[in-house]
This record gives sequence, C-alpha cells and structure tokens, in this order.
Amino acid sequence: MTDTRSDNPSTPTPKPDAEAAVKAMMEQLDACNQQEAARIVKTVARTKGKPDQKDLEKMAKWLERGLEKVQQRHALHKPASFPEGLPVSERVDEIREAIENNQVVIIAGETGSGKTTQIPKICMNSGRGIRGLIGHTQPRRIAARSVAARIAEEIGEQTGQQIGYQVRFTDNTSEQSRVKVMTDGILLAEVQHDRFLDRYDTIIIDEAHERSLNIDFLLGYLRQLLPKRPDLKVIITSATIEVERFSEFFDKAPVIEVSGRTYPVDVRYRPLTGDEDDRDQGWTDGVLGALDEIEQHERSQKQPPGDVLVFLPGEREIRNLSKVLRHVDLRHTEVLPLYSRLSNAEQNRVFQSHKGAKDCALHQRGGNLTDGARHPLRDRYRGGQDQPLQRALQDPATAGGTDFPGQRQPAGGSLWAGRAGHLFPALR
Repeated sequence: MTDTRSDNPSTPTPKPDAEAAVKAMMEQLDACNQQEAARIVKTVARTKGKPDQKDLEKMAKWLERGLEKVQQRHALHKPASFPEGLPVSERVDEIREAIENNQVVIIAGETGSGKTTQIPKICMNSGRGIRGLIGHTQPRRIAARSVAARIAEEIGEQTGQQIGYQVRFTDNTSEQSRVKVMTDGILLAEVQHDRFLDRYDTIIIDEAHERSLNIDFLLGYLRQLLPKRPDLKVIITSATIEVERFSEFFDKAPVIEVSGRTYPVDVRYRPLTGDEDDRDQGWTDGVLGALDEIEQHERSQKQPPGDVLVFLPGEREIRNLSKVLRHVDLRHTEVLPLYSRLSNAEQNRVFQSHKGAKDCALHQRGGNLTDGARHPLRDRYRGGQDQPLQRALQDPATAGGTDFPGQRQPAGGSLWAGRAGHLFPALR
C-alpha cells in the first residue's frame, strides 16, 4: 500500500512525539484560557492535525500562558454576596441554574430589580469569567463606567481589577479582569477582528428593550455565532417589554421575570398647551412651569428641597435649556447637563453633592440611568423628577410633528415613572 502522506512533500511527516504532544495539548484545553485555546485549535485545524516544530513551540507557549491565566483568576475568586432587599437577590439560585443549563437566558426585570449589577456577580459565582471574560454591554459610556464602579465597590475592589470597563478612548481593564463592562459599540467593533469573540465565555446584553441599531445587530450576530461557540453563554436583560419576542428569536430561550422595586410615584400630566387665547408652550416654558409647581408642592408639604431630573430628546435641547435655566432666577439651584459628548469630569458632576443647592439634572431621554448610575445618588436624591413633558413628546399630535424618540418604547410611561421612584417616593 502506498503511503499517501509521501505524495504531499509540503506537509512533513509528523513524528510520533509530535502527535502525542498535540493530543496532550488538546486534552488540557478545558483548563486553558479561552483565547489561547482558540489559537491552538485554529492552528491544529490549519495544519490538519500535523503541526511542524515551529507551530508546536507556539502552541506550547499559548497553552502555558492560558493555563497560568486560569490559575490566577481561580486564585483571585471570592464568592460574591448579594444585597438584601433586591428582587434579583431572591432569585439568585434560579438564575444561576438557568445560566448553567441553557446557552441563552432572557431575564426580564422591572426598574429597580437589580439585574444590571447583580447578574455579573451571579455569573462569577457560577465559574464564568475564568476561562474568558464576562462581557457586559451598556448603551452609554456613563452607564458603563458607573456600573463597573458599583460592581467593583460591592465586591470590595477598585475598578480595573476583577471588574473593568472600556469605553471609547478609555480601557480600564487588566489581566486580572473577569468582568468587562463596555458600550455595545465597543463589542460591535471587536467583532471586526475577533469574529468568534474568543476573549469571552459569557456575554450580557443589558437594556435590550431599547432596540438600538447596535443592540439589534449584536443580537443577530450572536444568534448565528452560538452554534459555532457552544461554550459561550448569552444573557439578555430587558424591561418587561417584548420578552417573548426575544425568547422566540433565540429558539424559545427560557425567560425569568423578576419584579421591580419602586416607591410610589405621583404622576401629573402637563401638556404643552396654553390658555384659550395663548399659543402653545415651548420646552422652556413647560419646564419652568413644572419647576415652579414642584417648589410649591414642596412648600405645601413642608418637605426639604429635592433634586430634579429632567428628560429631554437630545443634546441640542439640553444645551439650549441649560443656558436658559442659568439665566433664570432659580434660587439655590445647580443646573447639570448630562449627555454623552460631555467629558468624564462634567458627567461625574451629577454624582457629586452640592450642599445647600437643589440639583436640576438635564438628561437625554434615550439615555436611561441604569442601576449602577443611580446608586451614587442614593444619599442625596430625595426623588427623581421626570418632568411631565415626556407625555407630550410621545404624542405626535401635541409634539408638533417632532420626530420623537419614544416610538420603539410602547411602555415608556411606566419606565419613566420607574426612573422617578427608583430610590424614594417621587413626583412625576
């Protein structure tokens, strides 16, 4: 019988010890870092299971480095605890079991459930983030930074150790990092040079109900990637909106619904309409009227001044209203714009205490303040004031034909009420 291997002079005949070395490496991949393991598997596939000496040396280095990374992360692991009173904390075992037994899990949680900050810790406790990173996406940079800071604080570490984050122009992760909080745009960019997302063993897509272009693209990409990465876990968190559609999209993935934790919210609707003989109000008049009403309410109830959170459609409206409010005689009020293009220092002002002053934060309507962003406000925000102009914005008849951003959020009203009453009783 002719030896077919001799017909291809470009492929050297492997030595018995080389074959044994490849077999020994493959048997250790389960204990190797995911990224290094993927390099070894690709090299074996490229050489059709017959790597030469140079390839073997590379593979040995990758294996050694991968095993060392896993050992270091095992040594750093400490079981995370979960705050009492959060609805997610009461379902930890159920969520962990669902993650372990399914490749995709949908977690639907109302505002205040704690899903954003607690699910990464559940993943860490179940052994995820050892062979690869736990990727945790957020729609906005300020949310990514604040969520990472909150999770790191809860496990008693500084940001950049086991819990890191990456946003545009800033990468605060390290070799120790197990959780990487990032904007969805960062993960989307990584797909271009890491098609199989080999750096990750778990992907958490947070705030999926926003249905941005980035989120929709990531969900579609992950669905076609899952058969090629059977070891990859995907967790999708959403407000209680269209969760069944997410489940159907991922072949009837299990859905776990977690209740929210909100305080009573007094909802007052104030359309942007004037008197019979007056023209309709603009944004500025509507906000000033709402601020005046809030102040009168606080005086009548003999309450201390509370901070105000105003949601507006976009950056232009925030900048314009900010200029107007600074020239209006608002006693003891600090006006704080908040949108994505501000510097980190400017954005962080909203978390800083201003003694003796009421804060009026102007926030972009599409930019939800997630759990990690709201927690720093706990000690000083008596209540969030989602000004009632949101209702007008969602109604084309009263919004004057404005292209309003609420079209993809049919349950937006309850979401905004939840923002207001996340930490305290509030007026909306």
